[in-house]
Amino acid sequence: MNPFEHLPPRAQTRRQMLRQMGTGLGMLGLTRVLGDAQMLAPDAGNPLAARNPQFRPRAKRIIHIYLNGGPSQVDTFDPKPALAKYAGQVLPTGNLTTERPLGAALPSPFSFRPYGQSGLEISEIFSKTAAHADDLCLIRSMYANTPNHEQSMRLMNCGDERLSRPSYGAWVTYGLGTENENLPGYIAMCPGLPVSDVSNWRSAFLPGIYQGTHINTKQTRPELLLENITNAKLSRTAQRRQLDLLAEFNAEHQRLRGDDPQLEARIQSFELAYRMQLEATDAFDIEKEPAYIREMYGNTVQSRQLLIARRLLERGVRVVQCYHGDVQPWDSHDMIADAHRKLAGEVDQGIAALLTDLKARGLFEDTLVICGGEFGRTPAVEVPAPGTPGNGKGRDHNHWGFTVWMAGGGVKGGYVHGATDEFGFRAVEKPVHVHDLHATMLHLLGFDHEQLTYRYAGRDFRLTDVSGEVVRDILA
Repeated sequence: MNPFEHLPPRAQTRRQMLRQMGTGLGMLGLTRVLGDAQMLAPDAGNPLAARNPQFRPRAKRIIHIYLNGGPSQVDTFDPKPALAKYAGQVLPTGNLTTERPLGAALPSPFSFRPYGQSGLEISEIFSKTAAHADDLCLIRSMYANTPNHEQSMRLMNCGDERLSRPSYGAWVTYGLGTENENLPGYIAMCPGLPVSDVSNWRSAFLPGIYQGTHINTKQTRPELLLENITNAKLSRTAQRRQLDLLAEFNAEHQRLRGDDPQLEARIQSFELAYRMQLEATDAFDIEKEPAYIREMYGNTVQSRQLLIARRLLERGVRVVQCYHGDVQPWDSHDMIADAHRKLAGEVDQGIAALLTDLKARGLFEDTLVICGGEFGRTPAVEVPAPGTPGNGKGRDHNHWGFTVWMAGGGVKGGYVHGATDEFGFRAVEKPVHVHDLHATMLHLLGFDHEQLTYRYAGRDFRLTDVSGEVVRDILA
């Protein structure tokens, strides 16, 4: 029933206009209230502005130590004595399907022993990290979908093996923004590029400002780490005038042509690049650290990355990924004893120093540290293809079961979750899929993974697609 139907048409129109205006003014007030409470979408003026999560978080930031290529769980954090018993023999359970043919059981060339009060068994090649055993949460029952680097890297980073999806770092910065508007919210450091390169830190259909910023850590000087970070020809005042003029042109372009997400992302990137001149060179300059701190971390590329990561985290960056090296260094198809010992030696001291440093600075409790690869490696030896130089002392990819460890940020320390079978092949006890890992990461940051969504192409997308459960057993 229309309450104004007894009035003349013109009066109806006036009354309806007043009613609608009243509602509209009320909605404007509500918008201001919700905006102040950070309950609306990211600030259009600055999409990186810090925002509150959905509920009280345990962690405020993430550092992901990515051992790209696939470290062997049975040589690092998941000891399997049964492999020695069956050395040179085919596993009695048979070999699972992987990329390449497999042969007999290959015992670990490394010794394991218990560490800390918790007694976590850890390989000798991570003895310095093992000194923090009582802080580590070992998820020994991780599993993925395929034994291929490209697909598994995308799954671990973006929650999807095949399609263009936003990385978890992009989701986190979309949800939380950054605590320092003069630095990117999400930084990926790698000496070169990992497999699937920039797709690992993409923003996909999320606004482009949430894409990770890649830093090639083959360089050491801050001005080379960040190309064109300073302008030798123009003062900051002149640059500001340039950007303001460009913003006027872009605003006119948008007014005439409508909303253009790519243009908006470019505008925001220009603004961020301008603001980065204030802090970026300082953040990446580890020479400003005391000598004893630099010595504590060590002088490998990976150790320097971890020291830079700590400097970024304490300056408000939300997500920092540290890839071990170019392409897939942990992909030890041959001579795993030599390769894994060398690789662990490049990062073990830096990891231990990072954990010590975070504690000393009061950052450990609300920083979620993650370490692992896109999958693990087989307990059975990889059979070299005819005509290849392989000598039968390496392991193939293994997505059936592997280990990822976490520390700080609300997880239990000195704790082992789940297990693989007696040979370390398949996750059999409390299996954790990558979607479950992502759901747990978001939970620790204060988000329900089913509610952190973005509307695109008529569908509400999320990092965990249509699955994923929080692994509550690991929560402190």
